[in-house]
Amino acid sequence: MRITVCIKQVPDTNKVEVDPVTGVLKRSGVDSKMNPYDLYAVETAMRLKEQSGGSVCVITMGPPQAEAVIKEAYSLGADTGVLLTDRAFAGADVLATSRAISAGIKKSGDFDLIICGKQSTDGDTAQVGPEISEWLNIPSVTNVKSITSFDETSITVERETPSSVETLRLEFPCLISVDKDIYIPRLPSYLRKKATADREILRLGINDLEDSDEKHYGLNGSPTQVQRIFPPESNSTREIWTGDGQQLSEKIIGKLKELKFVREVK
Repeated sequence: MRITVCIKQVPDTNKVEVDPVTGVLKRSGVDSKMNPYDLYAVETAMRLKEQSGGSVCVITMGPPQAEAVIKEAYSLGADTGVLLTDRAFAGADVLATSRAISAGIKKSGDFDLIICGKQSTDGDTAQVGPEISEWLNIPSVTNVKSITSFDETSITVERETPSSVETLRLEFPCLISVDKDIYIPRLPSYLRKKATADREILRLGINDLEDSDEKHYGLNGSPTQVQRIFPPESNSTREIWTGDGQQLSEKIIGKLKELKFVREVK
């Protein structure tokens, strides 16, 4: 089985500056990590590989320093890695991102199964995985909570919806986006990290892709633009109240009314 896992490097903080002109995150100088949801995707790929054999290839798009998440994936057991890196890819929305990654997947070789994490913590759109499947013209399933069976030609999964759990069978090639409850991610292996420190990473730029038209990638290929993005506001204001139970309960009710969480019924 040939498995491709889509991973992403995301900021390791919620205090990230935003470019006021383009509306994209300023990632320079910010500590980064692998997108937490992608750890579940890598773990799923490793479990399938351990059961059926085959290989696991990870692919990511980003600046040259995004190699770090590929090396982390190597320490988790991935066999090969692909980095899509080119200034022409910068500032991409979900459509341009999915287009570039699908083109990179095509360029990097054949696959049976593509696995994505549910979403990224810096975008939270959960759209890139399904859009990759559309570009590649393959079936996909999101919110996968478990894999019930698989063979040489297909995989059967359970997906969770707001009202039910669905069981679906997909023939290869296909794509699944996994939720965080599917498996517990393993820890990186120090010995594997040392052994794979010099392992090659395939770098692909826009001119390496079958479609090298810059109008299809990055800001140029993004039909949507972020109007405003900002980190969540932190509120450290606090009040300390003293008194007996009756006094404190009256203060709590008064505060709830003041904040309009409850209203007095007359």
